[in-house]
Amino acid sequence: MKTSVGLLHPGAMGAAVGAVLTARGIRTSWLPAGRGPATRRRAEDAGLTEAEDLAGCDVILSICPPAAALDVARSVAGFTGVYLDANAISPRHATEIARILDKATVADGGIVGPPPRQAGTTRLYLSGPATAVAPLESLFAGTDLRPVVLDGPVGTASALKLAFASYNKLTFALAAQSHALAERHGVGGELRELASEHTASGNRIATTRPYCAPYAARTPPSA
Repeated sequence: MKTSVGLLHPGAMGAAVGAVLTARGIRTSWLPAGRGPATRRRAEDAGLTEAEDLAGCDVILSICPPAAALDVARSVAGFTGVYLDANAISPRHATEIARILDKATVADGGIVGPPPRQAGTTRLYLSGPATAVAPLESLFAGTDLRPVVLDGPVGTASALKLAFASYNKLTFALAAQSHALAERHGVGGELRELASEHTASGNRIATTRPYCAPYAARTPPSA
């Protein structure tokens, strides 16, 4: 593939997504100006290419702390290629980014799962105009980051991402309550055994002590 990709900015998730592309031989650039040594190490490990700007890129991926998504979009205002915002932002902010980048073809994205390092763990939900979604689907097809196209405008993928995050919070909270109750009455091991048996039979029950992961990475853009 001859597509040239720009990545803003390679945090833990962004660097892993970039590595998925460089493994396919796709030139993926990043901007080192103003970034710290941790970001540089991640970029080097992912095989990203340092660049002074992203003017020659066909596609720009924004994978950054959610609070920085609007500022990141403003930093490349005037870009005319395909722009993917894949941050955990609200549908309203997703449509605002599309307005900021009025010369680009903007897609809305939601990454569900851990940083993609093996197949079957992580999905990239996409929504928006076909002229943005189709190239992105092709870009990631057959990689460890599975693209899933949603039927809807910009904001649809972000809505799914936020809904799933809320669902997970509720699930973790209920699982924590269940485990705490069982442990208090000395039947924690029995609960885990029961849950394991139900999971094996296809029912969705937590099988281990719940681990409540943070909703979104809080690494500042300058890390």
